[in-house]
Amino acid sequence: MAPQSAGPEFADVTLTIIAGGQGRRLSGVPKGLLEVEGRTVVERLLELAPRFGDVLLVANVPEPYARFGVRTVADVVPGKGAPGGVHAALVAARTPWVLAVACDMPFVSPDVVRVLLGARGDAVDAVGFEVAGRLEPLLAAYRTALAPAWGEALVEDPSLRQLLSGFRARLLPEDALRAVDAGLRSLVNVNTPEDLARHGVTLPST
Repeated sequence: MAPQSAGPEFADVTLTIIAGGQGRRLSGVPKGLLEVEGRTVVERLLELAPRFGDVLLVANVPEPYARFGVRTVADVVPGKGAPGGVHAALVAARTPWVLAVACDMPFVSPDVVRVLLGARGDAVDAVGFEVAGRLEPLLAAYRTALAPAWGEALVEDPSLRQLLSGFRARLLPEDALRAVDAGLRSLVNVNTPEDLARHGVTLPST
């Protein structure tokens, strides 16, 4: 008799793709639909989904992503950018933790996810990487219990770094990331036509 599956590796975490709005510098194309090697960035990120207890997409314009069949929510507090997107995820998640990933990050690897989520603990509310003095807030883990306080803080239009300064955040050093991703590929995001060429990303084929 075959052994029963132990379930997802991160059953207490919701994989959340933060899609936000349109890519203004990319002809208004939804950035999650950019393609790498014939697959959209969202499809590539959804390859991580079996490792998680749930999956969620935050998109203020949900129609372009309907084909992926993922539960989708809009910002609860509109006009707050990435902090608002994370807040929407915290409110909508059904698990104790959220892993927030930007929809324009095609190269996030399972090893990097494992390092990030392995740094959680009872005394930690958020975990992220700090590279060259810069926080990477859209490849980061957040405790969903932060939702009420996070929502109140949005009134001040804070940056994600300012928000995290009010919570128990663990920032992992660049070395921790390079140990499993020497070229920091997981942090690549695609915002401009130059980024498309640099990283082998193309506009949607359909």
